Amino acid sequence: MNTADMLIELGYEGVEARSAEEALDILEGEAHIDGLITDQLMPGMTGVDLAKAVRTRRPGTPVLLVSGFAEADGIALGLPLLTKPFRQSHLAAVLRQTAK
Repeated sequence: MNTADMLIELGYEGVEARSAEEALDILEGEAHIDGLITDQLMPGMTGVDLAKAVRTRRPGTPVLLVSGFAEADGIALGLPLLTKPFRQSHLAAVLRQTAK
């Protein structure tokens, strides 16, 4: 089950982007975005770089970083991290913490 499907089942609405650049374009055009979930490894820029750009453009926007690498704990100090693979219950718990 992919993350977008999990979010829908949890009652969230989502907008998917195929790259960090597309995500930034969406953020520029969307009136209301509650938060960002990004993978660390993407074409164009890393999830950490995307998080920095989002925080510059929309300060206070919660960002959740997802990575498939267990040793990724130190890649983004200050960013909540969810390590793949994860269950829907883990995603829900991290989202609740991130929104606080």
